[in-house]
Amino acid sequence: MLVMLDTADHQSIRDGFEYFPLAGVTTNPSIVAKAKSDFWALQEGIRTIIGQESLLFVQVVGQTAEEMVADAKVLQARLGNTTFVKVPVTKEGLKAMPMIKKAGIGVLATAVFTPMQALLAARAGADWVAPYVNRIDNITGDGVGVIAAIRDIFDQGGIDTKIVAASFKNAQQVLECAKLGAEAVTVPADILEKLLEHLMTDWSMDQFNKDWESQYGKKTIADL
Repeated sequence: MLVMLDTADHQSIRDGFEYFPLAGVTTNPSIVAKAKSDFWALQEGIRTIIGQESLLFVQVVGQTAEEMVADAKVLQARLGNTTFVKVPVTKEGLKAMPMIKKAGIGVLATAVFTPMQALLAARAGADWVAPYVNRIDNITGDGVGVIAAIRDIFDQGGIDTKIVAASFKNAQQVLECAKLGAEAVTVPADILEKLLEHLMTDWSMDQFNKDWESQYGKKTIADL
């Protein structure tokens, strides 16, 4: 399962890519607006930080299929071939998806709340679908259950479209998606840190360091 960072904050992206094996970055209009920055400076800055090989997902904002296609073409032209455009699972979005694919641009279907939305997006040509796990939970749904249903539908139908689970509030939700076979997750920086943290890991390292220093002091192996 790939892990991606859901943010437009350049420093968070630098830190994330320095320490974690990340596959890419996702943004959406809300994340971009909160950054209060020039749109292209923000997105081109992200591309510079992560490099051309990492995946970058950017959402179209056009309201009609034709406007979405126009957005998609500009996004790929300026941000490179490893840029996927995020298209909402609306009627206009479903219309736009095959048009965008025909232009040779990768598509992620976003704002997915039901398995049927995911299926329709897949049949429309989406390379990825992004179910919103925690947002589904917040409307008394079952976010992880939706991931499971999509996984079953795709597997039974021989559908190659990949699942990138999104919208998380805790590490347990991420774990459950991994267990179900989601090909990727995208998480904010605080959740990314929680995927690594464990008190017993910290305790173990403290013990190792104390025992080492009792015999060798502050020297590392390279110093011996």
